[in-house]
Amino acid sequence: MSVEALLVTAAWKGPYEKDYNLVPWLTTFFVYSKRCARNKNMGNVTSAPEFHFIQLSEDPDLQPVLFGLFLSMYILALFGNLLIILTVSSDSHLHTPMYFFLSSLSMVDIGFISTTVPRVIVDIQTHCPVISYVGCLTQMSLFIIFGGMDNMLLVVMAYDRFVAICHPLYYQVIMNPSRCGVLLLGCFLLSLLELLLLYVAVLNFSNCEDYVEISNFFCDPSELLKVACFDNFTSSIVRYCVGALFGLLPISGIIFSYYKIVSSIMRSSSSSGKQKTFSTCGSHLSIVCLFYGTGLGVYFSSSLSHSPRSVAVASVMYTVVTPMLNPFIYSLRNKDIKTALRKILSRVF
Repeated sequence: MSVEALLVTAAWKGPYEKDYNLVPWLTTFFVYSKRCARNKNMGNVTSAPEFHFIQLSEDPDLQPVLFGLFLSMYILALFGNLLIILTVSSDSHLHTPMYFFLSSLSMVDIGFISTTVPRVIVDIQTHCPVISYVGCLTQMSLFIIFGGMDNMLLVVMAYDRFVAICHPLYYQVIMNPSRCGVLLLGCFLLSLLELLLLYVAVLNFSNCEDYVEISNFFCDPSELLKVACFDNFTSSIVRYCVGALFGLLPISGIIFSYYKIVSSIMRSSSSSGKQKTFSTCGSHLSIVCLFYGTGLGVYFSSSLSHSPRSVAVASVMYTVVTPMLNPFIYSLRNKDIKTALRKILSRVF
């Protein structure tokens, strides 16, 4: 029986006039089934390719677990980052460069996790992990912009700690409000530059296959470079150049900043000052290790890995787990944030 005939039959009412109308449910199923089938056979209709994501698990029993896991992590990330923004904006004692960049990082993290996770949640529910050509480029663009700003903000925060610890007398002069605004704008412009460099490579899909499978759960730039329409050598050159420029160079800046910070701490004779400095820098260092360790690992190993699902699972660490943990790591290890949170809670309750 065809789907159209099934829709007509589903609207039949039984002898007891009880409504057995299944049309809405079957219509929804029919639309998604036709959409997925159409996306797999678009070769004769349009030259724009359709992108099919890999599923984190093909076990149907795990789909509700994955749905609940991603939804809970997304809600926690939104709640934690919004709480940091509210805390910093409501307490005048936190209107300093350090907390300005922290609240900016929280805003960027909200955009970063919102680029991928809502789409994953919908794909798990519909069992149709397919995205259009335009949709994939849009998701990749937002991912690079927010991911690049996240990347650069971590460098700026390391520079802020370097100035505060190594040049405390000039801190207010160097990190003035206009300088902080320029640094934030620079983070945005550098992320746009990264996007333009990758666009030159990944826009070369016009003569490729109409069915493109991506070994990840979102439009990962490294995966798009791997399936772009040029040879593997050129793809590797672009990947490593962009990775070195926007990955290794920022890490080098962070390492240099902390080298100077540690050298300055070792020369200090105050044990309480050392403890406070390590407490302040520890939160930032833990986020840096988690973000760069997993992010660069996935970026450089995507062309070498023979297990696409393991790459997808590793991508969850820096695309979902890191934005979720950022506010909690900073709030649990930062005395000023905890004090401001208590004030907010005391007003509410």
